[in-house]
Amino acid sequence: MTPKERLHLELDLLQGRLPDWMSRNLDRVRRPGAVWVRVPLSLVLIAGGFLGFLPILGFWMVPLGLALLALDLPFLRGPLAKFLGWVNRKLASR
Repeated sequence: MTPKERLHLELDLLQGRLPDWMSRNLDRVRRPGAVWVRVPLSLVLIAGGFLGFLPILGFWMVPLGLALLALDLPFLRGPLAKFLGWVNRKLASR
């Protein structure tokens, strides 16, 4: 399985655990034509994650931003697929 296929598989598993509104929005952002929305959104999420000590913003934003960015940057796909696999296993054990 290629890193791209594994990343999409892990994102599909994670998306199934998200609330409906978030799952629908993530589905829209993951579409191939949404690269013009996905890249700026991922950078905003990563930047907001570094301000996770503030209310509303959180450190959870960094992995989500990296996962979105990995859809467009091949060198991030393998490591992020492994990380999302770990997250999915932790969520499944709860």
